[in-house]
Amino acid sequence: MSDDYKPAEYSAETISLYEKKIYDLEQLLEICRSLCSTIEFSTLIESILYTCMGQMHVLGAGIYILDALDSNVFLLENNYNGMDLDPSVVYRIPISHPLVSSISKNNTVYTEQELINALPEGTDLRMITSLHPSLVIPLMHRNHLTGILMLGDRLMMNEEAHFTSYEREQILAISSLAAIAINNAALLERSSTDMMTHLRLKYFFVQMLTDKIDAAVVQSQPVAVIMLDIDFFKRFNDTYGHACGDYVLQTVAKIMRSAIRADDLASRYGGEEFTLMLNNTCKEDAITVADRIRSKIEQYDFCYENLHVQVTISVGVTVFDVHKNPTMSPKELIDQADQALYVSKRNGRNRVTFADPKLISEIKLAE
Repeated sequence: MSDDYKPAEYSAETISLYEKKIYDLEQLLEICRSLCSTIEFSTLIESILYTCMGQMHVLGAGIYILDALDSNVFLLENNYNGMDLDPSVVYRIPISHPLVSSISKNNTVYTEQELINALPEGTDLRMITSLHPSLVIPLMHRNHLTGILMLGDRLMMNEEAHFTSYEREQILAISSLAAIAINNAALLERSSTDMMTHLRLKYFFVQMLTDKIDAAVVQSQPVAVIMLDIDFFKRFNDTYGHACGDYVLQTVAKIMRSAIRADDLASRYGGEEFTLMLNNTCKEDAITVADRIRSKIEQYDFCYENLHVQVTISVGVTVFDVHKNPTMSPKELIDQADQALYVSKRNGRNRVTFADPKLISEIKLAE
């Protein structure tokens, strides 16, 4: 080393700038870990929204997502936080809309005015402008648009409300991570969803129940499992045709979904059998939910091609409880609900039965 060598001297401002960049890279790495470890679609979207709001210091955020069951339209639905929707505006964007082709070509960040300027004059952008976004960011994955991210107003004072070039680069990097995570979650959503009823499939349900039981042990909370079966379902197919049977399955699925919370889970377990997982739900509440669904289905007017058909279900209920029913096996828990369902069938159908230990023992002895 030459005696004349002197280490470079950096100003405090330069050091501060590099320290910030290192910190931001560490934040991006943490965001990547968080998003890639989240497989439940609704949870992932919520995580992306809060991440963007926190990182960019904005009061709200929203994401248009390509519909998992109709790849021809982007939907906002419930994928927003801190934004006020206009009831007169339809918040959907067809893939044929000029907005989609325009922002797909340029992986860049837009202010509301920049977006308006980038599109042909007169383009209808009410589904964007009515939300008054401070920034609009395309979510690109392998050169394909998978979503459109919008940020709300900034928390800062007016003179600091604009986004710097560096901040635009940051939100673009976050959007790239979000696009990958959304694509992966969408693939899982499609592969684990029954296309007829739009409910989850059996194996996804079992996996989620496994995770929920593990969490329930730590939190000392109950988890209810409900199994439902359509009574005399074969008659609908034999008498009115399989299209009628499909209509009954789809309608029963809709009634089930309407009766549970967003963080509960419904699945088509197989054929005309369905399962429900109710988080933090005790025996009494689980029975109440099960009987409400049974009653709604019994009273519902199933009308297929001007034919009114009577539909009833039989139901079995069980509850994981660390003290009263501490089974750690999801299969055993489902079997308990299935055995209670069998009792409902045996006792006349169109009823709800709880799988108490004495009942399960009697069934096993009878077998």
